[in-house]
Amino acid sequence: MQATSPQEAPIQLVRNTAPAAASGAGTQRWQVAQIEALFALPFPELLFRAQTVHRANFDPTEVQLSTLLSIKTGGCAENCSYCPQSAAHDTGVEATALMKVDEVLAAARQAKAAGATRFCMGAAWRGPKDRDIEKVSQLISAVKGLGMETCATLGMLGDGHAEALRDAGLDYYNHNIDTAPDKYADIVQTRQFEDRIDTLQRVRGAGVKVCCGGIVGMGETRTQRAALIAELANMEPYPESVPINHLVPVEGTPLHGQAPLDPFEFVRTIAAARITMPHTRVRLSAGRQALGDAVQALCFLAGANSIFYGDKLLVTGNPDVSADQVLLETLGMKAA
Repeated sequence: MQATSPQEAPIQLVRNTAPAAASGAGTQRWQVAQIEALFALPFPELLFRAQTVHRANFDPTEVQLSTLLSIKTGGCAENCSYCPQSAAHDTGVEATALMKVDEVLAAARQAKAAGATRFCMGAAWRGPKDRDIEKVSQLISAVKGLGMETCATLGMLGDGHAEALRDAGLDYYNHNIDTAPDKYADIVQTRQFEDRIDTLQRVRGAGVKVCCGGIVGMGETRTQRAALIAELANMEPYPESVPINHLVPVEGTPLHGQAPLDPFEFVRTIAAARITMPHTRVRLSAGRQALGDAVQALCFLAGANSIFYGDKLLVTGNPDVSADQVLLETLGMKAA
């Protein structure tokens, strides 16, 4: 994809007003050069534009709280360079069996008591088998019975899997595209970018909402960060939930030792996601601990309005609940 310079690309502020916008459909197809031009704006101007879009579609003082639980850890056959759960990397993560219903319910009840409204369940599979779908469906139904929104991330789905999860009560399926298409092979070699798109199409076809984002700070260029946002924003419709992860470089993974992304560049990525996807929940995901409170506050100003809530994200650290409660109170913000 040929990108023009930021000066040549017109910048358009998107406000979805058509009926299709309610389902997350965009009103234009974003070019990578247009999103690069957003990244290149003076920081105050970019945040102003992002906050303007944000206020037109959400209460800017509200943050949606999600909790993520690893229901089956480690031993994954994929070789994702960022992931400590890959069997290809020596990270000290021990493979575990799928959790029992009562164990998952206990964690979900705890999350709900702490204020989370969505409970996400992640399993380290390349793709689940039919029998795995049956077991996870039981977990989904149990959590749904608590009155929480449900989300699952289980890898690549096969025929009938999305429909079975939907029938069990699944609200969202998470399947990140990770990075720009031309960066993908540098990060993962056991699957292709199009494999991710195939599963996302299965999820959409079953009528399940899509949670799809990526990871920044993996050595990609700004153009590739813009291309990641473009891929997400140009989905028809774009995802209802977009998690933006800041790389956590875990010892034993190929990306351990990767130089950290400039925090202002991370904020710019959040702002670009908000401007190009006005109706989505933009979620601060992995890496919040390294960002600190001040950068997280800038992310909220840039349009982030969801966080993963709890002291662990699958197998990596996360700010504890009390720290998040203090931060939101300090900022005068509240749970959605």
